Amino acid sequence: MIRLHNPLGALMAIAVLATPLYATNGYFTHGQGAASKGMVGATTAIAQDALDAETNPAASVFLNSGYSISLALFSPKRDYTVVGNPSGAPGTFGLTPGKVSSKSDYFPMPAFGYNHRVDENNALTFNLVAHGGMNSDYRTATFYGSDHTGVDLAQMFLSATYAHKLTANQALGLSAVAVGQRFKASGLQAFSMFSSNAQNLTNNGYDTSYGIGVRVGYLGQLTPKVSIGAAYSPKIRMSDFKSYSGLFAQGGRFDIPSSVSAGLAYKPVEGLTTALDYQRIHYSDVLAVGNPLLPNIMAAPLGSAGGAGFGWSDINVYKIGLQWKQNETWTWRAGYSKCDQPIPSAEVLFNILAPGVIEDHITFGFSRQMQGPGRFNFALMYAPSKSVVGANPLEVPGQQQIRLNMNEWEAEFGYSFGF
Repeated sequence: MIRLHNPLGALMAIAVLATPLYATNGYFTHGQGAASKGMVGATTAIAQDALDAETNPAASVFLNSGYSISLALFSPKRDYTVVGNPSGAPGTFGLTPGKVSSKSDYFPMPAFGYNHRVDENNALTFNLVAHGGMNSDYRTATFYGSDHTGVDLAQMFLSATYAHKLTANQALGLSAVAVGQRFKASGLQAFSMFSSNAQNLTNNGYDTSYGIGVRVGYLGQLTPKVSIGAAYSPKIRMSDFKSYSGLFAQGGRFDIPSSVSAGLAYKPVEGLTTALDYQRIHYSDVLAVGNPLLPNIMAAPLGSAGGAGFGWSDINVYKIGLQWKQNETWTWRAGYSKCDQPIPSAEVLFNILAPGVIEDHITFGFSRQMQGPGRFNFALMYAPSKSVVGANPLEVPGQQQIRLNMNEWEAEFGYSFGF
């Protein structure tokens, strides 16, 4: 555990407090930096700037020394709709009918990366970025608790990467990763009877959590036209959210799930790159996320190892990206990704708090070379509206339907120097 009186812990705390987060592929972001996001994050087999080390740590050694900074404006639109009146039957928990939209629709998202090419075969990279998160802010007593209902989860990653060339065209990379996250929940008083520690269930303000993990990657340029890449991040054990030990399974534990990615990049003609990426995210690694609502909420109290969670499934993400270098000044990018639905229809009740139902992303971007080694980058992302509909599992069968809906857009501006 990283304590706040340590410089590293203080840095992570400042970064987390400054950066509210969101949902894309579940609650993982679709890429890192404007250059990557313009290709919908399909950059496991590509090296463009320092922030690519977040996707594949081996990318660093194929880059010159330099830095990348970016600022994204992210806007998720979330709402839920309840159809059908509460039955009022004993032992049921019906919700008030109607449509409610979440507030807090705009989030600034900064990122920073620095790459130092030690020599021909070695490089060091340092990045501070957001990898994921979730926010909902309903100005109503959704669950008949306080008149603000929702959650706010933010995660920031500080990574130090070492990459080494095995041969002239193949490299391995290893990142040491420090993670800081913060969380708060509001309006969940109605679940007190199901909690192992009702005092640490809801309305306790922000709590913070820290952990350390690793990420490994391989990047190989097989021919002048073909490159491949792969990366793996094992689960990161996080310190507990003690103020929410009566909500999250395992006494407030909210670990970072493991993920794996593989990519292929191909240059069919001069200046054009096509990229295919596959990613799998193991949300079931985290019991607070993967445990289902039923029968867990009846069989074990919230906060215990078997306590109810959000019932998220592991997901596969498929990405295709295109990059066209028109000339020495302009580079154009586009991408599309499709992911599995992480939220089953049986889990809609609890996921009013975390409606991460997005499946598709469409992206566009460009870079403009400035005077000297600097480059301006831009990326635009649109995630079309997606809904998940299911029955209220705590009501009489057929009495109520709950519809979760979400769409997103994001504009990111970046500057890279030296690449």
